[in-house]
Amino acid sequence: LGSNSVEMDSQTEWTDVQKKIIPWKNSTPSLDLEMVFQDRAAKLGKSNSRLIVVASLIDKPTNLGGLCRTSEIFGASALVVGSLHYIQDKQFQHLSVSAEQWLPLVEVKPSQLVDYLQQKKTEGYTIIGVEQTAKSFDLTEYCFPEKSLLLLGNEHEGIPANLIHHLDVCVEIPQQGIIRSLNVHVSGALLIWEYTRQQVIKQKQQK
Repeated sequence: LGSNSVEMDSQTEWTDVQKKIIPWKNSTPSLDLEMVFQDRAAKLGKSNSRLIVVASLIDKPTNLGGLCRTSEIFGASALVVGSLHYIQDKQFQHLSVSAEQWLPLVEVKPSQLVDYLQQKKTEGYTIIGVEQTAKSFDLTEYCFPEKSLLLLGNEHEGIPANLIHHLDVCVEIPQQGIIRSLNVHVSGALLIWEYTRQQVIKQKQQK
């Protein structure tokens, strides 16, 4: 996207279910975004999920495209990326298979993440990092809150120390093999699925 189109999107509210690219802080207020998410769910016949997937630290278009596709398929409320320019990348588009047309995308640059995470905390979101730490929870034992924000680390460095201090919890995926790390898209997909299983599928079964 060129700078002109980003500025246009930042000055207008969503009026069409397919217009879902919103640079953070230059868009509709957060409470209005909540209404947009609900409206999107109603129009598309999807669950009213409260899962935000934050991929601002990821810089490989293939991983971002795959995450976009996974997030859309499982009904995440938004995917946060470091730059909206990624969606024009052919590798991104090859992996996303048009999912970006149906999923709200929010631009939050890495330098803005601390402020963004703090804002989401005030809105009632639990900030969950996908990281192996001394106090991390096993994914099989973790119960996701309804309003969950999933922060994914960079492909090489993971989540930097200055952001780990802002997390409410770290969750790690139990592993059996010798290699101790999964591809970030795979890690994200596993947690997105587990959130969906707990918060969406079980609730449907209980009704």
